[in-house]
Amino acid sequence: MILDQIIGFFSSDMGIDLGTANTLVLVKDKGIVIDEPSVVAVERERYGRVKILAVGKEAKEMVGKTPGNIEAIRPMKDGVIADFDMTEKMIRYFIEKTHRRKSFLRPRIIISVPYGLTQVERKAVRESALSAGAREVFLIEEPMAAAIGANLPIREPQGSLVVDIGGGTTEIGVISLGGLVISKSIRTAGDKLDTSIVNYVKEKYNLVIGERTGEEIKIAIGSAVQLPKELSMVVKGRDQVTGLLNRIELTSEDVREAMREHLKEIADALKIVLEMMPPDLAADIVENGVVLTGGGVLIRGLDKYLSEVVKLPVYVADEPLLAVAKGTGKALEEISLLHQLTNEE
Repeated sequence: MILDQIIGFFSSDMGIDLGTANTLVLVKDKGIVIDEPSVVAVERERYGRVKILAVGKEAKEMVGKTPGNIEAIRPMKDGVIADFDMTEKMIRYFIEKTHRRKSFLRPRIIISVPYGLTQVERKAVRESALSAGAREVFLIEEPMAAAIGANLPIREPQGSLVVDIGGGTTEIGVISLGGLVISKSIRTAGDKLDTSIVNYVKEKYNLVIGERTGEEIKIAIGSAVQLPKELSMVVKGRDQVTGLLNRIELTSEDVREAMREHLKEIADALKIVLEMMPPDLAADIVENGVVLTGGGVLIRGLDKYLSEVVKLPVYVADEPLLAVAKGTGKALEEISLLHQLTNEE
């Protein structure tokens, strides 16, 4: 243990928020150094060989715009590894980018994973990081990492409830005395909201748009509740009737209607967790409220929408997109906490 701490002092230990939409990398004592899309662009060569062209931001720019032999791949789907080989290459890229001057010292890495990941999926994540150059790999559930990153009192004998809405999954966790008392993970989150907007525009306006455009619409004018002044934007795409390029004006009311069913799924999952809660913890949540983290919580009025559904105070954490990554970093700072939270010996 002492030797490990000495080695850890000289290596740049890392926390990775390996998300479906974005990957954030935090280096101990330096903070977040990478925040890039979880996308890998590859070129299919002869005899089945694959050449990596770009990773992260540069690769995302290629989504939906590549010629036939170039493919933009999202190796994470619904919070789990869909493409083991590409995930390993992506993690390796981020490790090498972070460790440019310290390649001789392999880092210890803690990776956040969705609650409820199977042992096979957990093994895949662990082996991806080890193959990519990690000295030691710890896994921490996203609700716990989010709660730590949001500065909730996880070690205290009181209940804290966190809802982390990412790209592939929504993670809900009730934490007390350093452990997850109740957790629930559903595969309804940012990506499905984007897809619902794409489908809505196609069905109502006969306009075909891509997922990137769906995400841009969600960010620009998306809302979970009626706004004092509704927003609008011009959306360009292909008319599926005429086949010609066209544009329409989309409003925040349209987007709210498009996302309605999926937002209800998130609210219903939160209600289920509240119904499962022991009475003493329930009293704490009534007093402390619900804390939201993750990129999905930036949808306008989502805190108000969930508060109206569950009849509790709902708050958005400071820097919600960074909460999980910051949580992995805080766990790295304290090796005893790291072992406790990851069940590693």
